[in-house]
Amino acid sequence: MEKIVLITCWYGPFPWYLPYFVHSCSFNPDIDFIIITDNQEKIPNLPANIKMVSRTVDEIISAASEKLGFRINIDYPYKFCDFKPAYGYMFQELIKGYDFWGHCDLDIIYGDIRSFFTSEFLESYDYISVRHDYTTGCFGLYRNNPLLMNLFKESKDYKKVFSSADHYCFDECNFVWDALTRGESIFDISTPIESFTHVMKKAEHNGLVRTHFDFILMEGITGRLKFDNGTIVYKNKYEVIMYHLFWMKKVFQPTRKITKIPNRYNISASRIYH
Repeated sequence: MEKIVLITCWYGPFPWYLPYFVHSCSFNPDIDFIIITDNQEKIPNLPANIKMVSRTVDEIISAASEKLGFRINIDYPYKFCDFKPAYGYMFQELIKGYDFWGHCDLDIIYGDIRSFFTSEFLESYDYISVRHDYTTGCFGLYRNNPLLMNLFKESKDYKKVFSSADHYCFDECNFVWDALTRGESIFDISTPIESFTHVMKKAEHNGLVRTHFDFILMEGITGRLKFDNGTIVYKNKYEVIMYHLFWMKKVFQPTRKITKIPNRYNISASRIYH
């Protein structure tokens, strides 16, 4: 079975939905998760497959700048998003021995990852996006080899992006989600910088990388989702690999601190209830 590690950088107080992330990771014991953070708060019920790595932002800036040969800029936590395609390069010591490395966010509830990412499936791809239209920042998986580790450097603008204080949505598509969702090609859209979607689509076209672009995550405010002992089912019919809480967290704020998550709960269009 291929070894997989997923990396998250999180700075500041942990979000209310962290217990759901942690709980869902515990049902995927053969996948490792690393949270790089300066937060020393103890996380309850932390499973063995989640490793906390304590690093300051300054330590990351110093180490990455030395590797890249120029000074990078991370003035605020959200800027880390621009660096996600470079996590394999920045944190090489953390991905040693793994067949695949990836980046993920904390606003995700996982289903049964291995039921989707079987050995046969992983053998067919070098890069996996969980959307059909652009490289996904909330979750991306890369074969652990020098090509994929260094592929972000194929953008003519990566030095500009990494050294600037501005956020460019480099990990995805430089903010042109709507046009891509309508079916337009990334190469027909004028953008200020060459994003990672440009890079990956070009590598795909040139036959350098076998890519997976397909909508296999669930996101939005859909409702009718059920978490049941490590699986997520939509409308009691369709199993999904993960639920991205990007929109849900904007409309739902728990009134009490969440500590213990049951093995079965439901997600409606307006809240998570159990």
